[in-house]
Amino acid sequence: MNRLEGVGTTVAGSAWQPLHLRVFRALWLAQFVSNIGGWMQTVGAQWLITEQMGSVALIALVQTAASLPVLLLGIPAGVLADIVDRRRQLLFSQFLMFGAAGLLFVLTALGHIDAYAVLLLTFVLGCGSALMSPAWQAIQPDLVPREQIPAAAALGAVSMNLARAVGPALGGVVVALAGSAAVFAINAVSFLATVAALVSWHRGVAPDPLGAERALPALGAGYRYVRNAPRIRRVLGRALLFVPAAAALWALLPVVAQQQLGLHAAGYGVLLGAVGIGAVLGALLLPRLRARLSSNAALAIGTLIFAGAMAVLAVLHIPWLAGVVLVLSGVAWLAVLSTLNSQMQVTAPAWVRARALAIYLTIFQGGTAIGSAIWGVITNVISLQNTLLIAAVLLAIGSLVGGRLAVADTALDRSPSPHWPEPVMLLDTSKTDGPVLVTISYHVPADRTDAFIQAMDAVRLSRLRTGALQWDLYQDGANPEVYLEVYMTASWDEHLRQHGGRLTGHDRALEQQARSLLNPEFTFEVTHYLPARGARS
Repeated sequence: MNRLEGVGTTVAGSAWQPLHLRVFRALWLAQFVSNIGGWMQTVGAQWLITEQMGSVALIALVQTAASLPVLLLGIPAGVLADIVDRRRQLLFSQFLMFGAAGLLFVLTALGHIDAYAVLLLTFVLGCGSALMSPAWQAIQPDLVPREQIPAAAALGAVSMNLARAVGPALGGVVVALAGSAAVFAINAVSFLATVAALVSWHRGVAPDPLGAERALPALGAGYRYVRNAPRIRRVLGRALLFVPAAAALWALLPVVAQQQLGLHAAGYGVLLGAVGIGAVLGALLLPRLRARLSSNAALAIGTLIFAGAMAVLAVLHIPWLAGVVLVLSGVAWLAVLSTLNSQMQVTAPAWVRARALAIYLTIFQGGTAIGSAIWGVITNVISLQNTLLIAAVLLAIGSLVGGRLAVADTALDRSPSPHWPEPVMLLDTSKTDGPVLVTISYHVPADRTDAFIQAMDAVRLSRLRTGALQWDLYQDGANPEVYLEVYMTASWDEHLRQHGGRLTGHDRALEQQARSLLNPEFTFEVTHYLPARGARS
């Protein structure tokens, strides 16, 4: 069973609807606890480096160390999440992070820690997060009905940002009272909550009759899908325009707290908490905003509010007023984050969802890692105020440029649609045979030529998304009403996967649109060609 118990008992129209589902609720609460530990960890690590060395560049590198592993491991982790049991991958990542946080606690408690060891173990924690994130995002559509995915994505952002409201404040208090070692210990224990929730989730998944994909072909298939999915490319483009510039706020906030506002660890935790409170307020407002605004409007307005908040923060020296500004930035952050995340989850079909989300997370976390490092270096060269103002201007420019990358709100049918008949083959074939050349002949009345060619351009993207390496459409020179579609897959296995589950209801609709233009007196013919036996032996 891929969906949670109690799907039919939820209350329609509620922003908190997914929390009525038992397993989603358990996993959400467990991740909330873990997120609190993570934000406490961030406060402890940044403040420990601040006390030891005070280097702005090293402080900013805490964000880089936490985010860089996603840039390095996110896409391979997404491949794994699509070809292995996602629950086991999640459990492994939790134990890895538990070990890293536990070692950080021991070394700090014994006094054998320096800034570089903190960064190294933060990097290991980031590796665990990189392994976890694609699988965690990809299981969400298994936990809730499709129509609840936007609400589930928003609740995921609420978990992170509510933890941001609680965790930093708790972290600041614990650091002030017991030191950074205590924060690292709490973070280590927090991973056990997620382990317990995952162990209690009995995930039933129907085995793929074709078996698991091999890693390298699966990696190539993921790239091909994203490259030929216009909606996903637009979402990735919007993320790329937003994240690197927005990273300046998270990377430099501890410096703002210490140098500009004169705050200590507890005060810095309160500032981060203000961002989290704003995100929770944003989640409460989001259902109403979603009813009135398109995704494009939500992204544009959210980005401009975040840019304005950053620009104001650059010149403020009043702590309470800075807190108010950060509440607004939290509202904007939630609006942008949940919009991008839900678009990715509803657009990518199940067979490639983790790989598509891994590319999204790589851009998101990689942009944070690289952006944080760059903003830290820039701040060492120019003033803190000017750095924040530059980042705010770049965000505003990105919002204007992003208008060209419109994100559609219309729903696509991404449910599996194995509507192709099984190919009839007289040759003995194995999965590794290939490449495979597929041809399909069509008869099109002359007055429908333009419409047919336009419809087949959408079919071209469908073929390339689901496994084709190349695609062409030819017209018969002797009989102009005859067209030949030709595409090639890398192997027989790749083509069988097109038959067996990669096609969706949207792909079926694209084919039906093109075939509705055919001459009904003729049937289209499909042929499959493999390398001559001598070449294959």
